[in-house]
Amino acid sequence: MLMKTSTLFIPALSAAFGAALTFFALPLRQEAGAGPAPVQAARFIPSPGPAPIQAPPAPPSAPSSPAPAGTPVDFREAANVALDAVVHIRTAQRVQSGNSWSPFWGQPPQAGIQRGSGSGVILDAAGYIVTNHHVIDGADDIEVGLNDNRSMKAELIGSDPATDIAVLRIDAGNLTALEWGNSDDVQVGDWVLAVGNPFDLTSTVTAGIVSAKARDIQLLRPDYERDVFPVESFIQTDAAVNPGNSGGALVDTRGRLMGINTAIASRTGSYAGYAFAVPSNLARKVAADLIEFGRVQRAYLGVTIRPVEEALASSLGLPEVEGVLVVGTTPGSGAEEAGLKEGDVILSVGGSNTSSLPALMERVNQFRPGQSTTVDIWRDGQLQRFEVELRDRDGNTEMVSASATEAADISMVLGAQLQDADDGVLVVEPGEGALGLADIPANTRILAIDGQRVTRTSDLVEGLETAMAQERKAVLLEATLPNGRSTWFGVGLR
Repeated sequence: MLMKTSTLFIPALSAAFGAALTFFALPLRQEAGAGPAPVQAARFIPSPGPAPIQAPPAPPSAPSSPAPAGTPVDFREAANVALDAVVHIRTAQRVQSGNSWSPFWGQPPQAGIQRGSGSGVILDAAGYIVTNHHVIDGADDIEVGLNDNRSMKAELIGSDPATDIAVLRIDAGNLTALEWGNSDDVQVGDWVLAVGNPFDLTSTVTAGIVSAKARDIQLLRPDYERDVFPVESFIQTDAAVNPGNSGGALVDTRGRLMGINTAIASRTGSYAGYAFAVPSNLARKVAADLIEFGRVQRAYLGVTIRPVEEALASSLGLPEVEGVLVVGTTPGSGAEEAGLKEGDVILSVGGSNTSSLPALMERVNQFRPGQSTTVDIWRDGQLQRFEVELRDRDGNTEMVSASATEAADISMVLGAQLQDADDGVLVVEPGEGALGLADIPANTRILAIDGQRVTRTSDLVEGLETAMAQERKAVLLEATLPNGRSTWFGVGLR
């Protein structure tokens, strides 16, 4: 009788913020005298993958060709190219520990600094760096160390939890950038190098082969309140990857960036032969969106889908067991308007095979709303091709900047008519937004938000913006009702 054991997928392998998993806490460095920092459970995050959008993907670069039989593979050139382009990312997060009710007993909570580290890849001479979202998530301070021993503060440009990709920027000269490779060219069996900073061992290079492509290992759980719908299509490799490698480079034997190292599968919390990287084509597209717009421009076909299994393939007369079955289309979507319908089997998008759900999601995520692409489907025993215009989740084709989104969010959260008053902010009309949903009556005077006094509307808006930036779900408002009675309201932000 075999004893069952479970394999744990550990996100991103960053030594960040205390723990790789609840069961595998990584050591923390704390400031002297600081209170104990709580260990955070790891974030499970995936990633999709495809080709750049603005500029066309790196020209179909010749795949890494295997060396002739008996000829050893030389990794030195690729390692030398990658080492100067991979950076060491150190993060610090201010945290509080202790009983949350302790202020009522005269014991303020202790403050501490929780530190973490990971890796990143320099994208260009302007100082843009790509890394994993989970490496910098929640960080108050981000520092980047270069291979030439320079260190500097980094600015967070944008982050996308759905793909576990983030972009930083540093102000520095004489930077070495890695050339993007085309991850569509990567083949199982190709040699690759993983470059990063495992266990704070800077500038570490390990070698392995590509073990599989389009892996869906369900690292990330969806977060519907934040519109996080994970897309997983990892490159799997057996190159040694450990905590601290997160955000580092997966390069081919020519030193071209083929992926961003993100996760491992392990029963111990350390390398066990299975590592996973976000394909470079997806990372490149997401990074370009974050740099240009501050947020990802995510495109959708507008279909409900399911995998194709052997019995289904046989009943549909498919030559092979592959493709993705359309079980419905979204009204008004590009797919519906192009003529796709229930029962179609999607075999390729934009000329790239989509033999599985991860492959299809990876390919669609190469595009921005408003772009069109070809979709090859199997219908009634024959191949047919459709031209489909992709759109965002709301059916729009325009690009949306992060600033526009934030402004819309704030106005949605308020949803009320407010007026500065002698002592606080007067709710003239609560409206149908968050204040109205919290049953705050008209003529209520708001005095504080989360314990911070407000004397004008801008103070209240600033408090709401801060809470939303921290991705909190609610705030506590101290207020005086029209009858003069003091009270508190919990106001939801999502």
